[in-house]
Amino acid sequence: MEVHAILKNVPMSAQKMREVVRQIQGLPAAHAQAVLAVVPRKGARFAAKTLKSAIANAEDLKTHKAEYKSMKTENLRVKEAVAQTGTTIKRFQPKARGSAGPILKRRCHIKIVLSDE
Repeated sequence: MEVHAILKNVPMSAQKMREVVRQIQGLPAAHAQAVLAVVPRKGARFAAKTLKSAIANAEDLKTHKAEYKSMKTENLRVKEAVAQTGTTIKRFQPKARGSAGPILKRRCHIKIVLSDE
């Protein structure tokens, strides 16, 4: 059985976030939480929040849906962890001689899929 969690519009570029989420792919969920707790990057906090949400979703489904009763939350593994590009907010910085330089404030979406298989 699979469960997932998605965190949208994280104020960070997807390229920076991918470096963090690649570290937890294929790990057991508890071990992935421990890894994210010691990674000294801003993206690790958002990835840990999404992973915690996915684990909570698994526990909630286990208590409320009959087909998820056999799922054991101790056996959950990170099947997929991806960071996709989100919307980009465009701003402008005044430059010399009346011109403007673009500022791109990038955002991303984090998706974590857990599986007990």
